[in-house]
Amino acid sequence: MTLPRFLQIHTLTPYAAALLNRDDVGRAKRLPFGGVNRTRVSSQCLKRHWRTAVGDWSLEGLGAPMSVRSRQTFVQQVAQPLREEGFAEEAILAVVEAFQAVLLGESAKAKAEKAKGKDKDAEAERDLLADLKTGQVLVLGRPEVEFILSQARNLLTAATTAKEARKAVEALFKDKETLANLKALRLAAGLDAALFGRMVTSDILARGDAAVHVAHSFTVHGEESEPEFFTAVDDLEKAAGELGSGMMGDSELTSGLFYGYVVVDLPLLVSNLEGCAVADWEKADRTLATGVVERLIRLIASVSPGAKLGSTAPYAYAHTVLVELGDRQPRTLANAFLKPVRVAAGDDLAARANEQLAGYLNRFDGMYGPGEQRLIASLDDVPGLPATHLTGLADLTGQVLAALGGKPS
Repeated sequence: MTLPRFLQIHTLTPYAAALLNRDDVGRAKRLPFGGVNRTRVSSQCLKRHWRTAVGDWSLEGLGAPMSVRSRQTFVQQVAQPLREEGFAEEAILAVVEAFQAVLLGESAKAKAEKAKGKDKDAEAERDLLADLKTGQVLVLGRPEVEFILSQARNLLTAATTAKEARKAVEALFKDKETLANLKALRLAAGLDAALFGRMVTSDILARGDAAVHVAHSFTVHGEESEPEFFTAVDDLEKAAGELGSGMMGDSELTSGLFYGYVVVDLPLLVSNLEGCAVADWEKADRTLATGVVERLIRLIASVSPGAKLGSTAPYAYAHTVLVELGDRQPRTLANAFLKPVRVAAGDDLAARANEQLAGYLNRFDGMYGPGEQRLIASLDDVPGLPATHLTGLADLTGQVLAALGGKPS
């Protein structure tokens, strides 16, 4: 059986009275497209919600180690456990700082800036291990964190000064066996890094290319927004006979039908998950990869990004899910909405969007020819769209997994 190289996932999802993704001044993010401003949800926001989703289809439910994303990783996941084991703080600081210097390439300038920021008057009271907080959020896999903790524990029995620690750590990573053990860790950077990638500057930690490519979601029509003026009543002042509100404020609410687009590079996904060469992906165990694909489709269709959860309840499922399986270069269907969808009062926006999607896809096939297996599940009939029309998401995911040689969980 020949396996497809790419899985493309297209969605149309409606939201009403929501503020899904805010900019630096608290307004909805926007995107100009086709000469019209659209409401937008960033790819970073979408990936964050899919990574951290809980429930039956969570990525964590696959049982694979996840990534740790924090500036506090060396403090909370390495140094503090060592302190609880009874090692001296000065020794821990020396050893873990040496690991940071080697693994992260911390420069002398960065170390000087860190030292400059210390409050000498509070030197006696401060927590020495707090100095291990990094200047930026690191993405380290749970296996990598456990490896660093184990190696640091071993070195603490011998190296107690900063100079000794630095030499010991440098020697450790010059040892080919140590590097081989680190590189041999399965899913070393974590499951979510295997999906969405990891950028590192270290020569020791492995950089990971994203196997899942996520576009910014945007409305298929012009932006629809409304200023939201609100007040809060001071109950005690009201009980005392005071008139008026305790405070007044304003925000923004938006509504819209959002087009979403995700591409899964299947050979790279299997390579990232199993540690095999990309060229050997069809021979590798694809059990975890098919589990990821199944859950990812479910998450994309049902997990809502959103701010102001308590006051807008911005929960919605995709109205239409279209997937494509094939070998040629992926391409977005965003251009189906280059001309914004326009509806008159009483018209069905989702139906009009599906019509434009079907029309564009037929025109695309007329120019480039059909090249993918297409499956669609929708709350509405989508006549004319060149795809196999299925009854629901379970049927759709089942057929996708069958095409990949897997089975639904």
